[in-house]
Amino acid sequence: VQLQASGGGLVQAGGSLRLSCKASATVFTFYTMSWYRQAPGNQRDLVATISSDSSTNYADAVKGRFTISRDNAKNTVYLQMNSLKSEDTAVYYCAAAYGLGIYTVARVYDYWGQGTQVTVSS
Repeated sequence: VQLQASGGGLVQAGGSLRLSCKASATVFTFYTMSWYRQAPGNQRDLVATISSDSSTNYADAVKGRFTISRDNAKNTVYLQMNSLKSEDTAVYYCAAAYGLGIYTVARVYDYWGQGTQVTVSS
């Protein structure tokens, strides 16, 4: 499975961005998808997860501001980010894990995208 993330960029605090991650998998519906992020000097942290049946899970830091969604017909997962803050600045990675649950542990994810930079200026 190959994952191609896009949509990052530079935005002012309070602004919005939408990240996209297109998967090459022909059975995309069987994969749980997540977005992680990593700021310089920090560990890679889970941002949001969506299961094959579109159940979702969010990190506390982004609840109410970010929305994860998926379009199985397009093999694509999205991350809509609103009310962005400077602390959201990071490289964002999409990840895929084969299965039907909500997985919050990074080692479960077998496939990772290349990352897309999000920079929020204050």
